[in-house]
Amino acid sequence: MASGFFDRLVARIDKLNPESLQAQMVRLAQERGFLETIFQTIQEGVVVIDNEGRLLYANHAAEKLAGFDFTRTKGRSIVRILRDWDWEHLLEVPASESGWARMVTREIEVTYPEHRFISVYAVPLNEDGWVEKGVLVILRDVTRDRRQEASTLESERSNAIKLLAAGVAHEIGNPLNALNIHLQLLARELNDLPDGTREPLADLVGVARTEVERLDTIIRQFLRALRPTQPVLHPEQPTDVLQETLALLKTEFENRRISVSVDITDSIPSVQLDRSQIKQVFFNLIKNALEAMPDSGALRIVVSAGDVYVDIAFIDTGKGIAPEEMQRVFEPYHTTKRTGTGLGLMIVQRIIDEHGGEIELSSKPGAGTCFKVRLPRSERRVRLLSTPDGGGGARADRAEESYG
Repeated sequence: MASGFFDRLVARIDKLNPESLQAQMVRLAQERGFLETIFQTIQEGVVVIDNEGRLLYANHAAEKLAGFDFTRTKGRSIVRILRDWDWEHLLEVPASESGWARMVTREIEVTYPEHRFISVYAVPLNEDGWVEKGVLVILRDVTRDRRQEASTLESERSNAIKLLAAGVAHEIGNPLNALNIHLQLLARELNDLPDGTREPLADLVGVARTEVERLDTIIRQFLRALRPTQPVLHPEQPTDVLQETLALLKTEFENRRISVSVDITDSIPSVQLDRSQIKQVFFNLIKNALEAMPDSGALRIVVSAGDVYVDIAFIDTGKGIAPEEMQRVFEPYHTTKRTGTGLGLMIVQRIIDEHGGEIELSSKPGAGTCFKVRLPRSERRVRLLSTPDGGGGARADRAEESYG
């Protein structure tokens, strides 16, 4: 190792008496130990290779990044130790005859001992004073940087796709509206036709209008998924929102021969919620239950209140969900329905998350499915937002009295 102290020691070594030589050697060992401690502490890997490609030194970080044991590989060819690192090129860094020193920097991807991206920086050790000439290699783990870059690129790509998709969906919506209007006009014109020809044409117009409405629903769900809106929270009674949603679907219950029961097991307090968004949650969950019971069945809705949450459970007697599908039901565009979009449950989960709530799923194939929506009680939400000091506690107490 080149240092002023080492140079002075070498120049004077033949003039030192044994006691002074011993003291200088102790000092040299202390300096070496100090530097060794530093090298073994830093996160960057440090590797020293001689001109023949033999491994002279490696710190703990280098062993971890490259996956080798220095005590077992010291003096061996680095090319054989790390076969996939293209050392032949890295070892071509000694200074040229013109005095221009070379430096090599590159980034490599390794799969052992872990999948990593490593930045490699190699410089020559060919200056006067070094015991052996060779190459110093610095290794730095840049895996996190690469993942962040990939995540940023993916986010930018996703935003561009979303923007494009939203524009396409909007443009599709305009001709759909025109089609719907003209189908309505056509349905009115059919009233003037004789009975024998009116019914078949009316059926065809009805099918067309149904499909237009279905496309319109898909587009609206798609746009909600792309452009989620923050909930506007007000103290509301969740059972009132539930009854409004059930009233909207009353005809469909009758057509599908679905019996519906609502069990309210406790006195239900008000909840901070966005009425229209929670109505959409209830609507989507009930529609899913209906589609799981195409040939009649029973839907049981249980509303209860705990210390922290108000729970609304939707329990159907449908075909259930297979265990391998359970973890994928909230993924976007994943659906097992022939005409499904795979967006409904994703929107449900997003809305519940933004309300500070939870959603639980349990199912048994052939027996049915239960989706339980858990909304935080109004006083609990205020308590969580209050500060731990006395002032915050007083505000929370007053809020609890208000929502009682």
